[in-house]
Amino acid sequence: MKIVRDLGRSHAWTLHEGRLGDGRRVFVKRGADFTAEAAGLRWLAEAGAVAVPEVIEVREDTLVLEWIETGRPTAEAAERFGRELAALHAFGAESFGAPWPGTIAELPMDNSPAPTWPEFYVTRRVLPFVRLARDRGRLSALDVELLEEACERVPEVCGPAEPPSRIHGDLWNGNLLWTGERVVLIDPAAHGGHRETDLAMLSLFGAPHLGTILGAYREAAPLADGWRQRIPLHQLHPLAVHVCLFGEAYRSSLLSAARDVLAL
Repeated sequence: MKIVRDLGRSHAWTLHEGRLGDGRRVFVKRGADFTAEAAGLRWLAEAGAVAVPEVIEVREDTLVLEWIETGRPTAEAAERFGRELAALHAFGAESFGAPWPGTIAELPMDNSPAPTWPEFYVTRRVLPFVRLARDRGRLSALDVELLEEACERVPEVCGPAEPPSRIHGDLWNGNLLWTGERVVLIDPAAHGGHRETDLAMLSLFGAPHLGTILGAYREAAPLADGWRQRIPLHQLHPLAVHVCLFGEAYRSSLLSAARDVLAL
């Protein structure tokens, strides 16, 4: 493989365009352990529901992926993606968690299974990053107390129990590649989780044709009553991660989400 163009940096790694010996273009990431990302992409591909880039090679500190040519976001692609996302979730998972150690950005993430989704979400997703943010000096003791109170409420306010869904786990707009005909998903933090988590992540930072995506999803897989009110609950984790990574800019949003959970 030959690197033909540097594409900049993302978090702790560098991005490149490469060429294989047979002339194929590939996307190359270097500078970190990409084992979890590769495992997540392959696991999502198993469902045969959503488009993900082929993992061509993963070794040491390098990940080589199929090159995806992007295009303009369209309503047709958004509608298709909503249906495909519903099919991915419906494919399911063996448990809440995943059989490999997880990562999100450059942070490690515990994927060990838990018997219920509330327990998994609180103990594997929210509290570890709340405590990391505290240890980095980005949350006060009072902030942590508020977030712990919100976590105590999760089992009561998370809605009807559902079996584990196969979810992307970091489904913000930057991880959606629009090809014109469909959406290709990249950079997963994939695991067995709650399907509302992916929808809440899409809502957190917005996405082109979001209403169309959600409408098509709900036609294919209706959501339990109150799902919109539960969006802040599912945003506790990504907001806590953002506080760990980027600091004060996301603190107020995280605390606001915690208050919304306490008000449910």
